[in-house]
Amino acid sequence: MVKLPIYLDYNSTTPCDPRVVAAMLPYFTEKFGNAASRSHAFGWEGEEAVTQAREQVAALIGAEPGEIVFTSGATEGDNLALKGVFELYASKGNHIITVVTEHKAVLDSCHHIERLGGAVTWLPVDAEGLIDLRELEAAIRPSTVLIAVMYANNEIGVIQPVKEISAIARKHGILFFTDATQAVGKIPVDVNRDGIDLLALSAHKIYGPKGIGALYVRRKDPRVRLTAQMDGGGHEKGMRSGTLNVPAIVGMGKACALCAAEMETDAIRIARLRDRLEAGLLAIEGAHVNGSRAHRLPQTTNISFSYVDGQALLAGLGKDVALSSGSACTSASMEPSYVLTALGLGEDLAHSSLRLGLGRWTTEEEVDYAIGRIADTISRLREKSLLWELRPPKI
Repeated sequence: MVKLPIYLDYNSTTPCDPRVVAAMLPYFTEKFGNAASRSHAFGWEGEEAVTQAREQVAALIGAEPGEIVFTSGATEGDNLALKGVFELYASKGNHIITVVTEHKAVLDSCHHIERLGGAVTWLPVDAEGLIDLRELEAAIRPSTVLIAVMYANNEIGVIQPVKEISAIARKHGILFFTDATQAVGKIPVDVNRDGIDLLALSAHKIYGPKGIGALYVRRKDPRVRLTAQMDGGGHEKGMRSGTLNVPAIVGMGKACALCAAEMETDAIRIARLRDRLEAGLLAIEGAHVNGSRAHRLPQTTNISFSYVDGQALLAGLGKDVALSSGSACTSASMEPSYVLTALGLGEDLAHSSLRLGLGRWTTEEEVDYAIGRIADTISRLREKSLLWELRPPKI
C-alpha cells in the first residue's frame, strides 16, 4: 500500500536524513558552545565540530577545508561570489558572463551588478539547454573578470560542460564560478578536476538542514579573494561575519559525508526509477521531455504535456502527488518558466510542464502510482479541453 502523499519534488528540497538529525541534536543542548569562544571548553567543542564539518564538506567536492566558507545557503553563496568578485576585481574589469537559464539568485545578483555599472553578457542555450562554447569564448572581453555558469539546472537537470568552460576561463585568465547546488551530492563534483574557482552549494538539497550552505573559494592557482558582503566580527576568514550555526553546520557535514559514501549507489537506483517514471509518462500522447537526456542529473525529468495547463494538472493531482510545474508562476502573473522558454518552447508547452525530482526514499510503488495518477488527471483535463478536441490529426 502506497503511503500518500508521494513526494516527487526533491529538486526543491529534501527531507533531512535521520542520521543527520541525530548528529545535530547534541549541539542544541549539551554541546551548545559558540565556536568563536576560544577561552573555554564549550567553545572548543563547537570549534572542533565546525572543523570536522568543514573537512566533510571539502572532501565531497575535492577541496581543502580552509577553502570552505559557511553561508546561510546557496543564495547567499551566489551573492557573495558574484558581488564579492565584482567589487574586489574592479581594477581589472567590470564584465561578467553568465547564462539566461541560471538560478534567480545568480540572475538577480547580475542585474544588481548591472545597476552598479557593471556589464553582463547573457549567453543563450540551445534546445537541449546547453551553452555554445564558441559563443562563450567570443563573449570574453579584456574587462571580463568572471564566468558564472551553473553546474546543473534546477528545472531540467541539464549538466553544462564544466571542464570545457573552466578551460576557456583559465586560458584567458578569468575566474570561473558555478552554482552547483543541484549537482553536489548527486554526481561526482571535484573542484580541481573540473577547474572551478568558486562553487556554491546548499545542505537542504542533499538531505541536510535548511538555512546552511557553503561557498568554496580557491586558495591557490589562482588564489581567489572576495569582498565580504556581511561585516561584523571577521568570521570565516573575514569573508562572512556572523556567529556560526554550529548545529546546522554539523548537519551539513554529516549530509556531505553520507553523500560521499552513498552517492554512487543512490544515483544508479534513482536513475533507474527516473527512467521508469519517464517511460510511463511518455506513453501519454503529447508528452515530451524538456532538455538534454544525455547530459543531465540522475534524479530529474521535466516533461511537457500538450493541451494541458500545468497549474490545472497540479490542482487536479490534489494532495496525492507533490511536484512542481514548469511554470514559474507568481501571485501577480502566470508567466511561463524562463528556463523552458529559453529552450525554445512556446508558452503553451512551457505552461504544461511538470518537474519531477526523485530522491533517497523514492520507491517503485510510488513511481507507478504517480504515473497512473498523472495519466488519469491528464485524461480528465483533456476531456474538457476544446483545444484537445481540435488538435491536428496524427500523420
